[in-house]
Amino acid sequence: MMKTLKFKKICVVTGSRAEYGLLKNLLFLIKKEKLFKLQLLVTGTHLSKKHGLTVNDIIEDQLNIKNKVDLKLKKDDASSIANSMSNGLSKFVKIFEKNKPNLIILLGDRYEIFTAGTAATLCRLPIGHIHGGEITKSSIDEVFRHSITKMSHLHFTATNEYKKRVIQMGERPESVFNVGGLGVDNIKTTKLYSKLDLEKKLKIKFLKKIIIVTYHPETLKKKSSLLNLKNLFNALKTLRDTTIIFTMPNFDMESIVIYDLISNFISTRKNCYLFKSLGQKKYFSCLKYSDFMIGNSSSGLLEMPSFKKISINIGERQSGRIKAKSVIDCRPKTKDIVKAINFSLNSTNKNKIKNVVNPYGTGGASKKIIKILKSKNFDNLILKEFFDIKFS
Repeated sequence: MMKTLKFKKICVVTGSRAEYGLLKNLLFLIKKEKLFKLQLLVTGTHLSKKHGLTVNDIIEDQLNIKNKVDLKLKKDDASSIANSMSNGLSKFVKIFEKNKPNLIILLGDRYEIFTAGTAATLCRLPIGHIHGGEITKSSIDEVFRHSITKMSHLHFTATNEYKKRVIQMGERPESVFNVGGLGVDNIKTTKLYSKLDLEKKLKIKFLKKIIIVTYHPETLKKKSSLLNLKNLFNALKTLRDTTIIFTMPNFDMESIVIYDLISNFISTRKNCYLFKSLGQKKYFSCLKYSDFMIGNSSSGLLEMPSFKKISINIGERQSGRIKAKSVIDCRPKTKDIVKAINFSLNSTNKNKIKNVVNPYGTGGASKKIIKILKSKNFDNLILKEFFDIKFS
């Protein structure tokens, strides 16, 4: 008599373009695996017109969306975000109760991901967390990230140091796996555009120099983000014969005013562009052909080193994260930013990082996660004990 195959229903939650870009390769592998049944839950800025309705990117990738949770993102103040989280919590719980997934997979540190984790905890569902153990000192995301870690039962970290930190937080060593960064994984598996094709896709003509700018709020320091951004603008004004490509800031407190400032800046200058969503293939292609990246995005640390390019990390938003030698930490002062830009454009300095090693690995993270998931009995994950480190 033929044995009936029992699927493991895996619900993956995605709430932003950047996070989906990291998860994309893993999603296809889950979909392909016969033992798994993918339940894709889409929420956050994916469903926001202002942020490019990136749910359409998921649809174009032909991934079946099981559920959508619209958080009604309008304002970026604390009260509005709290209302979005409250609205999302009840919707997530209803979906989890109906679909009965065997495992929830969450990546990172966003408040909507924290909300999904809270809902999974209330529904007594095990959680697999990706990119835990990392530190971002000037971002409220760090609090959410560590909270998600404590809700979770399987942990997939990007470096060995992050693995140790998750264990330090009381998670059992046998449940924590250093698989490397998903960003590196996706770079290795994405066929990039030629420079000419990229120009056609973006509908712009590249000048002699190309730089990518991604700037997010420093959510634990009120007003500092706006002053730092204005200093960045002043530094960018010194550039000549340069195509400047801005990407959309995350939807955090102060993000709307940052978006407006960027929009005003590019409206008064030629050869400056703002894209709500490039999509992963166009984004990685931009990184490949750029002279350097500047701002305070985690992409400058996780992904840009794989392209052997310099990234200028402004301010303290990424303070605490492991960085490659190609990352330049820069104070948010105009003169310091100008100095870092000049350094990055110097051909000698560019050549010095041709052999830089990305501390987030060389790829293969998604396949490692799949292998681990296949070996686990999800029924036994929900009960866990705090792992005490014995101090001498």
